[in-house]
Amino acid sequence: MNVLLLGSGGREHAIAAALVKSPLLDTLFAAPGNPGIARIGQCVGLDAADHASVAAYCKANRIGLVVVGAEAPLVAGIADDLALAGIKVFGPGKAAARLEGSKGFAKDFCARFRIPTAAYGRFSNAASALAYARGKGAPIVIKADGLASGKGVVVAASLAEAEEAIGMMFRGGFGAAGETIVVEDFLEGEEASFFALCDGARAVEFASAQDHKRVGEGETGPNTGGMGAYSPAPVMDAAMSRRVMTEIIEPTLKGMTELGAPFRGVLFAGLMIGREGPKLIEFNVRFGDPETQAILPRLEDDLLALMLACANATLPDRPIRLSACTALSVVLAARGYPEAPLKGAEIVHLERAEAKPFVTITHAGTRLEGTRLLADGGRVLNVTAVGANVAEAGARAYAAIDAIDWPEGFCRRDIGWRALQRP
Repeated sequence: MNVLLLGSGGREHAIAAALVKSPLLDTLFAAPGNPGIARIGQCVGLDAADHASVAAYCKANRIGLVVVGAEAPLVAGIADDLALAGIKVFGPGKAAARLEGSKGFAKDFCARFRIPTAAYGRFSNAASALAYARGKGAPIVIKADGLASGKGVVVAASLAEAEEAIGMMFRGGFGAAGETIVVEDFLEGEEASFFALCDGARAVEFASAQDHKRVGEGETGPNTGGMGAYSPAPVMDAAMSRRVMTEIIEPTLKGMTELGAPFRGVLFAGLMIGREGPKLIEFNVRFGDPETQAILPRLEDDLLALMLACANATLPDRPIRLSACTALSVVLAARGYPEAPLKGAEIVHLERAEAKPFVTITHAGTRLEGTRLLADGGRVLNVTAVGANVAEAGARAYAAIDAIDWPEGFCRRDIGWRALQRP
C-alpha cells in the first residue's frame, strides 16, 4: 500500500525509516518531508493545514494510510476530515486530541477519571493565577493551556519566577495558547516518557524513553523541544510499566470512550516517577521528538502493520517486539538555539558519521542547496546509536558526532547521565 507521512522533522524521518522496512509498503510519500526522508521516499508539497487538499492527494495517489507526525494537525481535526473522505489515519480525532491540545482539559479529565497527577488550578486572568500561586508557594509549574511547540511550560523555582511566567503568558508570550493557563504543584521524582498504541478499545504497551529538555548540560538553561533521549528508561521496569498501564493508560482509554471520543493512535504519557508511584505530567497524542529517534531503532515488529491495526481497531493482544539493546539519540542543534538559532551554515562529512556501525542519522532541520547540506532549523540533526547499554550507545553516538564537520552546531555531551549514575 501507499502511505502518506505528514511532517518534516527528525521524528518523521525516524518513522519513515521504520515504515520502509515493511513488506506491506509500496511507496512512501512525505509532506513536506526533508532531505533525509527524500532519500527513502517521495517528498511532496502539501500543506497539512489544508485538509481538503490532503484528502484529494490521498485519493489521487491511492494512499492506504496517512500517518500524522505532529500534534497541530491532529488538534485541528485532520483525522476526522480524512476519515469522512474514507481515508485511514494513524492518529486520534479532534475530540481525543484535546488531551494534548488543552492542558486544562487534560487536567480536568484526570480529575474526573481518577488518573494520578499534580494538584492544579485553571485560570483565565493573571490576578487569580497569581493569588493561587502565592498561596501554594514555590517551586510551582506554570503551563500555557494550548499548543506552544513544546515550550509552553515554566518550572518556577521561586515566586518571582512564577509571577513573571504568569505575566508573560497573559501578555501574549505564547499567543492564543496562553489565553488560559494551568498552575500546578511541582512533582518530585524521575521523569520518563511512556508510549502505548491504542485502537479505541485496546491499549498495548509500546516503549519507554527518557528525554533531556533543557539546553545545557546538567539540566541547565531554558527548556527546548528536547536535546536527546535514550530508550528504554531504566526507571520503567516491568512492575512500573504495569502500574502505568493500569493506573494511567487504561483509565484514559476508557474515559475517552465514555466521552464519545475513542482514542486511536499512540498515547504518550509524560510521567514523574516518585515515592507514591507514577503521576502524569502531561499527555501527548503523537510520538515524541526526540524519543522516537531512540525508540524505533529498537523496534523488531512491523511499524506499518501496527499502525494499520490501530486504525482498524485490530491491535494484537500480545507484547510489541523490541530489542533488549539500548538506543541513545543526541540532538545536534544550531548555535543560538532555542532563542535565535543560526541558519544557513553548511554541514560537511555527514557520510563519515553515517558509515559508522550501529549509527543512524535523522534530519530534523536541514535543506539542500544544490549538493550542499545546510542547517535550516534549531534542532538540525539527530545522531542515534544502538549498544548493549547506555554507555556503549552513548560512546558510539558521540564518536559519530565527532566525525561531522559543522562548527556552527552544538550538542549536549551528557545525554544519558541519569542512567549512568544509577547504582
